[in-house]
Amino acid sequence: MQPPAGWLTKVTQRHPGITEERALAVALIEHFDDGVGQVLATLHELGLAQNTLVILTSDNGGSLPHAQNNDPWRDGKQSHYDGGLRIPFVVRWPGQVAPGTTSDYAGLTFDIFATALEVAGVPRPPSVDAMSLVPILRGAPPPTEPRELYFVRREGGPAYGGKSYEALIRGDWKLLQNSPYAGLELYNLKDDPQEQHDLFAAQPKIARELQAALRRHVQRGGGTPWQPAPSSP
Repeated sequence: MQPPAGWLTKVTQRHPGITEERALAVALIEHFDDGVGQVLATLHELGLAQNTLVILTSDNGGSLPHAQNNDPWRDGKQSHYDGGLRIPFVVRWPGQVAPGTTSDYAGLTFDIFATALEVAGVPRPPSVDAMSLVPILRGAPPPTEPRELYFVRREGGPAYGGKSYEALIRGDWKLLQNSPYAGLELYNLKDDPQEQHDLFAAQPKIARELQAALRRHVQRGGGTPWQPAPSSP
């Protein structure tokens, strides 16, 4: 949290009783917001605003040690509870997205790639399983076919040891491991959106089904050739 000193001063003067951690977080976000405003203003000045899709999002939920707030969702950054996975996603697309509209559809960050391809008129490669959000942005009903949302995170330090931990959402059900050394947990997000009641033991059939699905995602990810194969000696 390193906002410019002037922005931090404005926050502390406006809120004399604010804690240092919260002041840093607020000042950083306000400074960021000002930068977004400069980008939008430049698009207007160049006559590009009507022909530009602008997407503002994040990479994870707010960081609780830095006095950020993800209420009403549980936990924050680094966590596989919804406070760590749910992120803001704001779009401005004049003439295409009606101002003030909202959607409850749960997408993934990599859907931005498929969305940009469709907006640009570029065919999506058949190997890409991301989904274009263009129909939803334009007000179409969200798709009804089931979609599994898979999350994986890897952290260093003593708490994580460089090991990965995963989560999977299928419909109303969510299976997660919140650290490489923790057990699996199962929640019904419709009935328990704050993830307070672990149903792993009470719903063994659903737990087994999601475990198998999660294992397939992990195996598929492990088979992805992220780097070229080493050349033969």
